Amino acid sequence: MALRIHFTEIDLARTRVASRVDPLWELAASLHRLQSRRGRWAYAEWYRGARVAMREQGLERALRTTLLPLYPRAAYFPDFLTPPQTLGDLNGGLAELIATPPSRVGEEIALLDQAVGAPSWAPRLAERAEREALVQVLRTYYNAVVAPYQDRMAARIEAERAVRCRGIMDGGIEGMLAGLGPTMRWRRPVLHVRYPAMERDLYLNGRGITLVPSYFCWDAPVSLADPELPPVLYYPLLHEQPAPADALGGAPAERPLTDLLGRARAAAFHATAVGATTGELARAADVSASSASRHATALRNAGLITTIRQGATVLHTLTPLGASVLRATTGASTPCAEPVPP
Repeated sequence: MALRIHFTEIDLARTRVASRVDPLWELAASLHRLQSRRGRWAYAEWYRGARVAMREQGLERALRTTLLPLYPRAAYFPDFLTPPQTLGDLNGGLAELIATPPSRVGEEIALLDQAVGAPSWAPRLAERAEREALVQVLRTYYNAVVAPYQDRMAARIEAERAVRCRGIMDGGIEGMLAGLGPTMRWRRPVLHVRYPAMERDLYLNGRGITLVPSYFCWDAPVSLADPELPPVLYYPLLHEQPAPADALGGAPAERPLTDLLGRARAAAFHATAVGATTGELARAADVSASSASRHATALRNAGLITTIRQGATVLHTLTPLGASVLRATTGASTPCAEPVPP
């Protein structure tokens, strides 16, 4: 199955990569992870913690009777649950959800019922009071299950944006689109996207599109079902199989920040401010590639950088903690920190 996104020249100019995590989408995608064993290895730590957090917060019944039926891992779940107008803003998104016109809520619940069967209580969400009650459940779930991973998600998204910045510098917006990964293929003027369950065409018609990297999205990108809504494409960040603990030199707690001391490692740390491959770290620190890789491992294990793979190369970028450390010590900042302007 495929989604074909049709671009005009204006759409290319109005394409951007989201600068922040989209909380309501990550909430939805995390619920999908709870419904599937696919990719479980990539979220094993989160999955264990989520189960404990939901039990402590008394969310298990709400998960079973409210959240999972409303967010099925299927070809469709209601668009009003992930409003695109408030990307990156949890409070704004929840307010937008409450303000959804009752007629639209009813239409989308009917679509859910046709697709997989809506729970019997779902039509009552057309009433504002019911949506307000749902928002309280969503907020509790988000704070317990998703919020603890905010820093990790932000670091991964910044690394992804650094990769996309390089694509733009090397080949413009089309170069960026061409490097989006194994689930997407750019064939001007169409972006071909592997899609969960249907053949579909989306014509942007000058509106542009926001590409939203997602931590909890797995395998196939997802778009909103209604073509009249602002175009958004949520696409999965790539996760690599974790290395065994002994291959990393022991448990993380045993690798203190003192590993970071030294001229070469400091030079490598500075180089990641603009995003750097292992080869570029080696040149910046004037060391061999194998030494640069060891420095990158120490910085990553200390939580100061994150690493993302693109094809045969890897790109190292600062985490929020690393950026704070660098700003505090040098006043440096990372370029390309703003989204591509519309």
